[in-house]
Amino acid sequence: MTQAKPGDTLHMHYTGKLDDGTVFDSSEGRDPLTFQLGAGQIIPGLDAGVAGMEVGETRTVRVEPEDAYGERRADHVQAIDKDRIPDHISTEPGTQLQVQTQDGQPVNVVVAEVTDDKVVLDANHPLAGEALNFDVELVYID
Repeated sequence: MTQAKPGDTLHMHYTGKLDDGTVFDSSEGRDPLTFQLGAGQIIPGLDAGVAGMEVGETRTVRVEPEDAYGERRADHVQAIDKDRIPDHISTEPGTQLQVQTQDGQPVNVVVAEVTDDKVVLDANHPLAGEALNFDVELVYID
């Protein structure tokens, strides 16, 4: 049988879980995930973990944080003065916002905490610092 190799377009079903078993994403009930192996279209650890699979094969792939979304970084968390945020923008903890860096690049952040005069924004990916476990099935290869 044909094995998945860099440059192939793979169609794969998956379920992603944290170490405690919490499902964070799944293709269940949807079309398979389609991506080109080795092209940087998915996280590096999963890309490497499915190389060599055959159509119909199932596999569990564990991806450590450095090969997924990286470790949580304290320098990605910043407290800003509450009065710098316009009144019409929600500052409830958990609210997702987009801000711009000094050079105009957009960055997604989450409101992590609110005090009387500060809003703490977290630009870490929600899965940063987490090991990810994927149950995968290679459906077909183009």
